[in-house]
Amino acid sequence: MAKKRPQTKGKQPQLTDGQVPVVGAREPCPCGSGRRYKACHGRAAAHAATELVHRPFEGLPGEGDWVALRELVPAATVELPLKDGLPDGVPSVSLATVLPMAWPALRRDDGSVLLGLQNDTASGDISRDLADTLQRALTAEPGSPVQARRAPADGPRLQDLLDPEGAFEPIVHAGFEFWVPDSENASAEVSASLERANAAAIPTVRLSGVDSAYWCETPEKNHLRWVMPHPEEQLLDALARLHAAGTSSLGDGTRLVGSFRAHGLTVPVWDLPTGMSAEDIEKPAAEFAERLATALGSDAPLTPEERRARGGLTNRQVTLS
Repeated sequence: MAKKRPQTKGKQPQLTDGQVPVVGAREPCPCGSGRRYKACHGRAAAHAATELVHRPFEGLPGEGDWVALRELVPAATVELPLKDGLPDGVPSVSLATVLPMAWPALRRDDGSVLLGLQNDTASGDISRDLADTLQRALTAEPGSPVQARRAPADGPRLQDLLDPEGAFEPIVHAGFEFWVPDSENASAEVSASLERANAAAIPTVRLSGVDSAYWCETPEKNHLRWVMPHPEEQLLDALARLHAAGTSSLGDGTRLVGSFRAHGLTVPVWDLPTGMSAEDIEKPAAEFAERLATALGSDAPLTPEERRARGGLTNRQVTLS
């Protein structure tokens, strides 16, 4: 009897990382390694999808305003210039803080696109998720929303799609009527969402004299929340110098109460008297910006009083993202 010849498997060609398609986590990895996808190339893909990008808006014009619109401002829109220009049939692309029913994006009947910013994202990179949503919105059927999904780990980011030289000028709205061109004839579902959103919106104004500073009105007191681009340690030292010198306030009845971190930037917060409007705070904020610039330029060691002031500011700091 002839011996059975041992069966041998032909060696599969090895694929480069860029050629490996995405398959089910428990399926054999297409690269030919013999391991399951989740233990091979899927591991890198999963890590890329979940790794937190601490400054997702870094490199974009108006980084501080991106952070403010993501975390602080109820209702605002910004026109977004695309690096390669607008596609045919898309008259405009605008960023919106939030959209009806928390849609990630909306292609309007006229072909224009609204991209929602204040949405949960599936990965650790908000910029990549938003870019994926934007790309899908540009080709969506007019009059339809774009649903959420996990962006491909190797997909483009906003920094790849938006014009790096384009202006970023937010328009803050009192309510969400910008959702629909004719709010009086909106569907019952959109009208109900619009009513709920308007009722919850905190009056907010963007200051014109300094960058990325937003006044807001609450029932107890008003606030100024100012997104600053400076390195955190340097900024805290500068704020401590001003605080110890008694020059960290914005005038009578105002007080620097602390700061928080959001998307890699630091946001100092001041309490303001109830009667102090956004217009009232414009000049004090501009004067504070000059004092801060001087303090940021100092490299002298902190004095004991300044170290105590810095400790107080640090103890009152929280992280939003």
